[in-house]
Amino acid sequence: MPNSHTLPKKIVIASRESLLAMWQAEHIRQRLLELYPQTDISILGMTTRGDQILDQSLSKIGGKGLFIKELEQALEDGSADIAVHSMKDMPMNVPEGFQLAVITEREDPHDAFVSNQYNSLDALPPGSIVGTSSLRRESQLRARFPRLKIQPLRGNVQTRLRKLDEGQYAAIILAAAGLKRLGLSNRIAALLSSEQSLPAVGQGALGIECRADRPDLVEWLQPLHHQATAYCVEAERAMSRVLGGSCQVPLGAFGEILDGVLQLRGFVAQPDGLRIVSDTISGQPTQCLHLGQVLAEKLIHQGADEILATLAPAEGWK
Repeated sequence: MPNSHTLPKKIVIASRESLLAMWQAEHIRQRLLELYPQTDISILGMTTRGDQILDQSLSKIGGKGLFIKELEQALEDGSADIAVHSMKDMPMNVPEGFQLAVITEREDPHDAFVSNQYNSLDALPPGSIVGTSSLRRESQLRARFPRLKIQPLRGNVQTRLRKLDEGQYAAIILAAAGLKRLGLSNRIAALLSSEQSLPAVGQGALGIECRADRPDLVEWLQPLHHQATAYCVEAERAMSRVLGGSCQVPLGAFGEILDGVLQLRGFVAQPDGLRIVSDTISGQPTQCLHLGQVLAEKLIHQGADEILATLAPAEGWK
């Protein structure tokens, strides 16, 4: 830990203003205060373009980067020192001039089935409307449950739950981590296993971003870094990076360390779920980036490139 002479007098955390994002920022603030009680640590709440545009799917309006550009601007102009992100919202390539300083220990990485009437996807009658904001979830649902109607669902967690409660959907699929962090575990009717719904890249983990010219911040933040989670998330991100992963691509990846071995699973699908290519790779956690790249190549060999060519020409897929 840095000695007391080098400790910062003040740290400003940039965060989106949604309840979940502010919970995450406050969580990081409290952890830093435990480490550095003499430091003034505050949160700068911001509204991002991704929060403002709620009538279109993310895949149509520019993807995950819409949730972080304003936060990075605050880092760049010095009005904030660090930004806290859900890792699943982080673009696969961090912009020049910035760095991902810390990846925190993962909360539950799974998707959650939320319904007021039914206790599982299998229990839903044919034609039931299921809401999700994710092409990743949609493709897997369509593949396993072609009898269901999948419809877009945008907004923060509370807005999505309200739409469910109003009867607009028979069920919705949300990240379990967000519900648990907001104290809403009671809304979870069932957790979907990774076999049922492979999670998003980085799902459940938080990332702390800062400017690339702030090695002092990186040093102060290191006690919050969780290496096992970082190995898994970096493997997932490496796979997605090769495949041009974005909100336009139905893609999932999930790494976990079992008995000292990193097992990484990944898939790429058509949005309609009619074609899915998937595979698994295992190796040493320290080889996480290599494992992600190799898994991506395995998926390409199975035909992922053909799916991607039809889905994401704007992402520069080659």
